[in-house]
Amino acid sequence: MATSAAGPVLIVGSGLIGRSWAMLFASGGFRVKLFDIEQQQITNALENIRKDMKLLEQSSSLKGSLSAEQQLFLITGCSNIQEAVEGAIHIQECVPEDLELKKKVFAQLDGIIGDDVVLSSSTSCLLPSQLFAGLVHVKQCIVAHPVNPPYYVPLVELVPHPETAPATVDRTHALMQKIGQSPVRVLREVDGFVLNRLQYAVISEAWRLVQEGIVSPSDLDLVVSHGLGLRYAFIGPLETMHLNAEGMLSYCDRYGESMKHVLKTFGPIPEFSGATVCESPR
Repeated sequence: MATSAAGPVLIVGSGLIGRSWAMLFASGGFRVKLFDIEQQQITNALENIRKDMKLLEQSSSLKGSLSAEQQLFLITGCSNIQEAVEGAIHIQECVPEDLELKKKVFAQLDGIIGDDVVLSSSTSCLLPSQLFAGLVHVKQCIVAHPVNPPYYVPLVELVPHPETAPATVDRTHALMQKIGQSPVRVLREVDGFVLNRLQYAVISEAWRLVQEGIVSPSDLDLVVSHGLGLRYAFIGPLETMHLNAEGMLSYCDRYGESMKHVLKTFGPIPEFSGATVCESPR
């Protein structure tokens, strides 16, 4: 059975996100330790990973150059945090989205790790300044927010604490690239990071357009799935601007006033309740 010299990487939490991270790191040839507080949770997670990998292999969708069996060989479970941390080069926290729980986990890890491991959180909304406040190893701390499901969507948002060392960001960026993900550097923390801020802006205006009777919910979704989404699947909004004219300056000169006129007609933040909820597709 083939093994790998890379790793080990420690995954803290064996839920859906933790299992996805374990599969991604194994696909890159890393040894993976999957930690949880109960052995049965680990056993269940490893069985789920086995089933998923076998199905992926059967459909020729398995990531990496190793077979499913070779990747599964790289993943082991551990219910002792001291043993789990030993030798780890990267720790990816994946416990439920609860600030106090995550802070408790990081405080425990902070007390037993050395100076050569990155402490990373999978949080989708908690700010690094909240998560890592007061930690001795804060320079080694970063948020690496994946997009659900991480195995199929490669984006990872890297969000540093104000005291995170640049080397921590660089190291995590390189690691994410090595396992086939697409990391982006969020230069400073902001509520919602980047993906959710863009997503919420779209959701907010979509809601208003339906709520104000401009378009039906099903047609609104078609505007994205058969229009905007097809474009944004391979080029982003800034590149779209650049390519829709003779460069960015030309686009702004040509469409800037129209954009500002439309943007001024946007309403307040919706309540996300009432009749619109009942209208929306189920």
